[in-house]
Amino acid sequence: MIVICEDCGNKYRIDPGKIKGDTAKFKCKTCSHIITVFKPKPKPPQPEPEPLPFIEADDEVRQSEAAEIETAPDRTKDAAGDDRPRVTVPLKKGGIGLQTKMFVLFFFFPILLFAASSMLVMRQVNTLSVQMNEDGTRIITEMAEEKMADFARAVAMQCRLYLLMHPKLEKKNFRNDYSFKGLAVQKVGMTGYTALYELPGQDGIWRTWSHVNQKIVGIDMKKLEKPLGSNFAGFWRVYTGVRNGRESKGYYTWQDKDGSFKKKFMVCTPIEGTPYIIAATTYLDELTRKERLLSNRSWEMSDKIQNTIWVIWGVTLLLVAVVVLFYGHRLAGRIKSITNIAERISIGELEADISTKTNDEIGELAESISRMQDSIRLSIERLRRRRSAGR
Repeated sequence: MIVICEDCGNKYRIDPGKIKGDTAKFKCKTCSHIITVFKPKPKPPQPEPEPLPFIEADDEVRQSEAAEIETAPDRTKDAAGDDRPRVTVPLKKGGIGLQTKMFVLFFFFPILLFAASSMLVMRQVNTLSVQMNEDGTRIITEMAEEKMADFARAVAMQCRLYLLMHPKLEKKNFRNDYSFKGLAVQKVGMTGYTALYELPGQDGIWRTWSHVNQKIVGIDMKKLEKPLGSNFAGFWRVYTGVRNGRESKGYYTWQDKDGSFKKKFMVCTPIEGTPYIIAATTYLDELTRKERLLSNRSWEMSDKIQNTIWVIWGVTLLLVAVVVLFYGHRLAGRIKSITNIAERISIGELEADISTKTNDEIGELAESISRMQDSIRLSIERLRRRRSAGR
């Protein structure tokens, strides 16, 4: 059993079996206070702890046989000026601290979840922007193609009416009849135009009779194969796609005046009741110019949304870090303070002041330790009075 000196707080281990009678007394080696030991009542046998030095207790226990648990205690003065031995009990270290656990639980994992959700949102925004651009391009291109086809049909109808009204007008004179030429060759968009050509006769030659470029009027159109090179096949497929009297349309690559090659879209519409065809053609980028503006605005909006998400993410990260670190530091400090007080009380410093005053669970813990401190102090006072009365 362990006996604590009421005056200095030193601890002694006593073998109850050596006590003769109900009580025994011995003198404290530090403060010379007479300590009375009461023989405990028999208890069921328990495993014996590792043997420590003990003293043989008789009616008068010799001072030289008393073994202290704390050797070489330091004497310091407390706030009340009492010269008492102070024993510092080191706290156990190891494991992950409360502040680290709070940081991981309330900062690291939430930030990971928030980052994952932000990435998902940005990915969805990018996907939506790409889908909108693709759908916008397709829809606007289809609308432009249909507009080109309607324009070609309208020109074909105008030319048909003019030819019906001028039945003696021969194809060789199309270029000299400015009224007819004004109908057959019209501007499409910014740089596009319409042209009139003829289905091949018995000689099998395709010829153009009205065109903005007078150099190709009346010539065999197959002669364009050399200057167009590999791009001629696409042009020829659309140009000759009206063999069966059906409308033909498609894309091909054409050499511009500056020598560059660009994609063009062409619609070839037969003029009903005649061997002639109206071709309406223009560059592809002219069809999608408005769509490109819409696409650029869409990408700008997507970038703004992503930047806003990054700003919100950064501010949230900073605020959460500050709150978690501040609150974790305060909570860990309060718990450490209460732990230090509890350790001081455990070694006999019953005057230690508990200064933690909060209304949460930490405050309740501090109040409980304070009540325990008062109970120990009262118990020691009662023991002292009993000792004084026994003398």
